[in-house]
Amino acid sequence: MLSDFIPEHEQKRIAEAITEAERHTSGEICVHVTPKCRGDAVRRARKAFNRLGLYATQRRNAVLIFVAYQHRKVAVIGDTGIDRKVSQDFWNDTVGAMANDFADGHIVDGICNAVAAVGDKLAEIFPAERHDNNQLSNEVTYED
Repeated sequence: MLSDFIPEHEQKRIAEAITEAERHTSGEICVHVTPKCRGDAVRRARKAFNRLGLYATQRRNAVLIFVAYQHRKVAVIGDTGIDRKVSQDFWNDTVGAMANDFADGHIVDGICNAVAAVGDKLAEIFPAERHDNNQLSNEVTYED
């Protein structure tokens, strides 16, 4: 259960961080949490990305922050619109910063910091436009 890992009030904090980050971009940010991830976190994140339908954004500029808390794995991946404009170093640096926050026991701060970093990068490449709509929920998603 998600609230066992991230209490409800902290889930709200993450959703608010996503809302704030998306104010400056037409991009979309999603946080997905699962207890376990056997194998490669990026591969599992891609499966979650597709299962959640994150590829359906108008500009193909959704980003998924994937956290497998029991196995201590994280991944940050973008759809084709953003991925081809961002270096792999950006994704790696975002994962590294999040892992450092997690190691210090700052799980929600790490997620919110990653959301902010992704939001800043999205805003550079896909700035907010006048008639942008929030295409995806800002709530944290969860699977067993």
